[in-house]
Amino acid sequence: MEAREVLVAAAHKLVELGINPGMSGNLSLRTEEGMLITPSAIAYDEMTPEQIPLMPFGGQYGHYIGPKRPSSEWRFHVDIMDARPEVGAIVHTHSPYATALSMARREIPACHYMIARFGGAPIRVAGYALFGTAELSDQVVAALRGRTACLIANHGFVTTGATLDDALLAAVELEALAKQYVISLSLGGPALLSEREVAAAVRQFATAYTKN
Repeated sequence: MEAREVLVAAAHKLVELGINPGMSGNLSLRTEEGMLITPSAIAYDEMTPEQIPLMPFGGQYGHYIGPKRPSSEWRFHVDIMDARPEVGAIVHTHSPYATALSMARREIPACHYMIARFGGAPIRVAGYALFGTAELSDQVVAALRGRTACLIANHGFVTTGATLDDALLAAVELEALAKQYVISLSLGGPALLSEREVAAAVRQFATAYTKN
């Protein structure tokens, strides 16, 4: 599939999985020409590849090519890709459990070894700022240091990946981890892994979960 078709298919998948309601959230994909990103104010089930704007790298900040405006959150997509050259795709959603934790401004601690999937513990909460602003982008980029995902205060979450499949799978797994953590809180809270145990899980994850 062509890159724009891949991006639209991933957007549809988020809806099918029930982790991105309505027109909330956005996705982006790095290409040789620049960053493709889902457009603003278009429902995912109505989105077409032709509507996906391109934001060229190295051009004027915020410049785009295409018939539709980029998502209002284009800034943190651009800034993450600029700061993290290993990131090839980004997924941002307002899924139920992760968003509930973001509303409580509660980090996800070392409650399960799958925390290693995201670079270690905790999964941080980026500070609150108005959506679509440079201030929010700064908060998100900071919260992602040393991590591949973060929550966003009173907002939702971001996952990153080398590919769009990686970022999409990370979004599914983060929502699952958030749900498990929320449920454990109703039982009195989880027994947390130690720093040593998390470090061992990160090392194990680097080999056990590779595709080679």
